[in-house]
Amino acid sequence: MNFDLTDERQMLQDGLRRFLRDQYTPDLLAQIADSDTGTSSEVWTGLAEMGIIGALFTEDQGGFGGAGFDVALVAEEMGRVGATDPLIDTGILGGGLIAALGDDVQQTMLEEVIVGTRQMALAHGEPSSRYDLSRVETTVIDGKLTGRKAVVVNGGAADTLIVSARASGDVADTDGISLFVVAADAPGLTRRSYPLTGGGHAAEITLDNTPGTPLGAAGQGFEALTAAHARATLAISAEAVGLMDAIRVLTTDYLKTRKQFGQPIGKFQALQHRMADVLIEIEQARSAVINLAGHLDADAQTRDIHVAATKILIGQVARLVAEESIQMHGGIGMTQEYALAHLAKRLVMVDHRFGDTLYHMDRFVALAVA
Repeated sequence: MNFDLTDERQMLQDGLRRFLRDQYTPDLLAQIADSDTGTSSEVWTGLAEMGIIGALFTEDQGGFGGAGFDVALVAEEMGRVGATDPLIDTGILGGGLIAALGDDVQQTMLEEVIVGTRQMALAHGEPSSRYDLSRVETTVIDGKLTGRKAVVVNGGAADTLIVSARASGDVADTDGISLFVVAADAPGLTRRSYPLTGGGHAAEITLDNTPGTPLGAAGQGFEALTAAHARATLAISAEAVGLMDAIRVLTTDYLKTRKQFGQPIGKFQALQHRMADVLIEIEQARSAVINLAGHLDADAQTRDIHVAATKILIGQVARLVAEESIQMHGGIGMTQEYALAHLAKRLVMVDHRFGDTLYHMDRFVALAVA
């Protein structure tokens, strides 16, 4: 098989890589860390002007990409610099659900997402749901939502929220889950934003008889949520590969310059073997991402098997790369002023979005025997 990028994707990658390299300076990362949103509005505007958000959507949806390989390409480049911009939350989750289920009026929101003037977030996870997409306790009665949503990434900065609520059924049923478009300033909605360990911000959201506009058919939101999370898992996995690549380069450069006993420590055979292991594992992770990108539009069971398998491998390799790189750097690897600290923290936290290694191991087994 030919895994080379098409000419269009190669140009997209080259342009995005240059833009992010110029923008994501140590000063910008420091400013973002101290900001109220954990992101940069200037970078977000630049991404929109370059058409990067549009690359996440098909031509019919107003974009120019939308395939699994487009999503993976963009996410990997974002990971390479440790970017904290909410492409996954605004584009893939919020915008993706609008694109899949929205009516003509709601589709205008998608146009605003693509041009960068509207930020979104998916408020689905709850304090007791952990990673189970079907566990929804928030209720809807006569179009009014009541409940709590936890760790809503970009929830504090979002202009619009996609909120899940149970219209019928038991708390963990897949049937009966409805989706709603909710304005960030809607009555009865309160948000408490806080910084995340790996960068960016999330919010705890409380809904008290908050009005929402239905998105899609009532009680039929589970399949759309699963599909959106599959695309988001591809994106976070590709982002992890970008992070791993950046960490590998940092570590290799350090081994070439740090001297001990009168020579670079990269000449020590033990460290060479460890770096070889890291490189092999990163390439395995990259292959898993490519495989998932190619199966993103397969039938639901096939797609979800590949989602689970990819997330398992990404979680395992991410932990290995982070630990090995910090150990080979020594004390400087734990210094916040050094680039590795931000990249390693962000890489480790990848395992905690959209299901960790143990969750997806159980899911993979269940899907394989189904």
